Amino acid sequence: MKVIAAYLLAVLGGNTAPAADDLKEILGSVGAEAEDERIELLLGELKGKDITEVIAAGREKLASVPAGGGGGVAVAAVAAGGGGGAAAPAAEPKKEEKVEEKEESDEDMGFSLFD
Repeated sequence: MKVIAAYLLAVLGGNTAPAADDLKEILGSVGAEAEDERIELLLGELKGKDITEVIAAGREKLASVPAGGGGGVAVAAVAAGGGGGAAAPAAEPKKEEKVEEKEESDEDMGFSLFD
């Protein structure tokens, strides 16, 4: 991750094609060790590619990964609906029934906190 972060920092700084030395310099400036093998692997995978296109493709892949929490059902239903003109209506959330709890009386304890 630190190599990817260094690459993105270099790109944000205006260097559209960072070299291994650029990444090593960024990592060294914060005291992180630069692993040559990982740097070369990243640079090999990103060679000739636009980083914004790579990020966009990654977002599309992550959109199909279930993330839990129950929110994916509505997204999957809309995505499965296809390119219809109108979006499918969202499911109405269940209304929670409130159960009123009886307040404990001070008589049971024999004293009041505010006396």
